Amino acid sequence: MAKIKVLVVDDSAIVRKVFSEELGRHPDIEVVGTAPDPFVARDKILQLEPDVITLDVEMPRMDGITFLKKLMKYKPMPVIIVSSLTQAGSAMALEALESGAIDVIAKPGSSYSVGELSEQLADKIRGAAMARRGLRIPVAPVASAEPSGGYRLIDTTDKVIALGASTGGTEAIKSVLTQLDAAMPGIVIVQHMPAQFTKAFAQRLDGICRMEVKEAEDNDLVRTGRVLIAPGNFHMVLARSGAKYYVRIKTGPLVCHQRPAVDVLFHSVAEVAGKNALGVILTGMGRDGAEGMKHMADAGAVNIAQDEESCVVFGMPKEAIKTGAVQQVLPLSRIPQAMTAHFCA
Repeated sequence: MAKIKVLVVDDSAIVRKVFSEELGRHPDIEVVGTAPDPFVARDKILQLEPDVITLDVEMPRMDGITFLKKLMKYKPMPVIIVSSLTQAGSAMALEALESGAIDVIAKPGSSYSVGELSEQLADKIRGAAMARRGLRIPVAPVASAEPSGGYRLIDTTDKVIALGASTGGTEAIKSVLTQLDAAMPGIVIVQHMPAQFTKAFAQRLDGICRMEVKEAEDNDLVRTGRVLIAPGNFHMVLARSGAKYYVRIKTGPLVCHQRPAVDVLFHSVAEVAGKNALGVILTGMGRDGAEGMKHMADAGAVNIAQDEESCVVFGMPKEAIKTGAVQQVLPLSRIPQAMTAHFCA
């Protein structure tokens, strides 16, 4: 099998060295070149024809966002954004994802050890290499104050929705959440993202959704009209006290090379909510969430998976479907309607 050819574009010589060394440990990946800025990168792209690019967003001469937009216009290819964990870096990373980047990873030396970084970067590169080029997530309409679809939601105090996603998931999640009414049951989400990026992601969604969206904190209540997104580098589990659901945020080993992991959340939802839960799995590389979704189905939950045609990477949904745990396989555009219909009288 041919190796995945990677071009590392970063003004930091240390980052170029760390990425080259760590990726060199993986037999299916080859760093074919590095570049300190977009101008050098442009020539190396034409010369080396990489399969995937890792791109810093903060560089001299031309910033990564400007270069990314030019690249997506003239020579679209899978791009993984490399960003600092600053507020500005997180905002730029989200803009890059909206502009066509496949995934985002934190700069070395932040929340993850070098070993963890190596595994996560390699997985992101494999996912990017498998991504469907040119697939554009449909732009959802801006949320209005009126309920959508003419549905009448039933009393949902004991209901919960658990959603998992990875590669391509930020735009998919945005497409889903912006079409949901504020009367929907509480939603708990794991999206594979580094620390700090999840907070910026939640804040951006909160400004365009009917539901309240926030990065989860320990003991946050799961309630009607609220979406909780697991913080990067921490697992999130569902817990219950009497009639109320809440979340616990905790550390722990990587699961399926991930922290947060969808499987960790889904297993807890199966144990705590059982048949009162609705599971949703969206685009992503790997099989995180498949076992947890099977556990949810065995506990009586109904599960929905995104179909292959609308996925950036049909990995996680495919693995969940293979377990027999999924009742509906739908294009992304139909998932919000199906979620709403599930809780209607």
